[in-house]
Amino acid sequence: MQLREMVETSEAVAATRSRTAKIEAIAATLARMTPAELAAGAAFLAGEPRQRRLGVGWASLRDTPPPAARPGLTVTDVDAAFERLAALAGSGSQASRAAVLDSLLAAATAPEQRYLRGLIVGDLRQGALQSIVTDAVARAAGVPAADARRALMLLGDAGELARIALTEGVEGLRAVRLQVGRPIHPMLAGSAPDLPAAMAKTGPAALEWKLDGARIQVHRDGSDVGVYTRSLDDVTARVPEVVEAVLALPGDRLVLDGEAIALRDDGRPQPFQVTGSRFGSSRDVEELRRAIPLTPFIFDVLHADGDDLLDLPGAERAAHLTRLLPDPMRVPRTVPASEQEAAVFQREALARGHEGVLVKSLAAPYAAGRRGAGWIKVKPRHTLDLVVLAAEWGHGRRQGWLSNLHLGARADDGRGFVMLGKTFKGLTDALLAWQTERLLELETSRSGITVFVHPELVVEIAFDGLQRSRRYPGGVALRFARVLRYRDDKRADEADTLSTVLALA
Repeated sequence: MQLREMVETSEAVAATRSRTAKIEAIAATLARMTPAELAAGAAFLAGEPRQRRLGVGWASLRDTPPPAARPGLTVTDVDAAFERLAALAGSGSQASRAAVLDSLLAAATAPEQRYLRGLIVGDLRQGALQSIVTDAVARAAGVPAADARRALMLLGDAGELARIALTEGVEGLRAVRLQVGRPIHPMLAGSAPDLPAAMAKTGPAALEWKLDGARIQVHRDGSDVGVYTRSLDDVTARVPEVVEAVLALPGDRLVLDGEAIALRDDGRPQPFQVTGSRFGSSRDVEELRRAIPLTPFIFDVLHADGDDLLDLPGAERAAHLTRLLPDPMRVPRTVPASEQEAAVFQREALARGHEGVLVKSLAAPYAAGRRGAGWIKVKPRHTLDLVVLAAEWGHGRRQGWLSNLHLGARADDGRGFVMLGKTFKGLTDALLAWQTERLLELETSRSGITVFVHPELVVEIAFDGLQRSRRYPGGVALRFARVLRYRDDKRADEADTLSTVLALA
């Protein structure tokens, strides 16, 4: 398939707000692909390379070669170039990466260049969310959408989903199982302002401490252990203490869900920046381990010695976990008999320095990749994960630093971001220096004191409430917003949506 056809499909998808029209356009494109093109082509339609990480940032795409006069690139050509980019590492890789990138872009027409830039940095803004692509795969393959969604949950890969659906049909999809060693998208939590509201959503529930750590999914197959992030990146080499803790458990094949967190000597959590810095570093791991050890806490089990447990009710999975893991390795949990008991448990979690509690349905299965009513987080302060759209140069003590951040939520149709306000609060000198350097790398334009940036950085914002506003297109603005931390474990397309914000209002 010609890349030109992918560009035309992306433009058609971006031009309509109709979910049905998006699905039909993507399904028609998938149906024209050869089996060899499906894995890469479906990933492109979902808005990301099959290889996921290419080592190419926005700054590398500012200066591109002149576009080709005529289209000639194919989906296979692009996928091969991405494969070369993803494989580059070590000394000299930056120059090699630039050469591969220049060669690819020089062969692309102007519309194809725009498409490739958006694809490489995850910024197509075509409104083709993964759920839409999944339904389009089902349409193209003539299989039930429920089977496609279930298979995607277990595969974690839209391209592989398309390959199986269109070459093996519904039988192939139904044969997909959770595979130890292949991470799946984690189950996500909704939010509620207080315990009564949360428990009204879940029904009978357990409460767990909500730890402010790094999400981990751990796969053990005999003596082989793999540790993955919430975005399915392999970080096994960074967390040897997690590997050792899981190898010490009984059993041979396990898939566990939990958090890794840095603790102080008194058992209270370190600030997230300490955990995040240690978790994100791949250099001098043994030295870092001695200085900042990570402690794994597990709160769910998805597979145990040949048995998939995803579809079991939460209470039964918790019982399995109790049998498998020692108490110190499990997240503290209780099934309260009353709202009073729940409130006491919540106060204890906060007193120990944790974020709050998670209210988890006793009946809900593990819904991989979904944010529903099965898990609800309750924190004493409102927070949102928003995207930095621009920043303003500071003055006075902050002269020379990009300080006042313009913050946006994801548009509900997947096309762009909706500004909600600005903040310069909560920024330390170290964070100001880092964000100035990082935002200048992402700069797209300037106007006066404002530097507009490619919307890539996700920042967790605390705020005291929302107020109606005619100033911002979403109709609301944040009150007393302040920066808690940057979320380098989240992509911009995982930030909170405008509908999430309006629900809080």
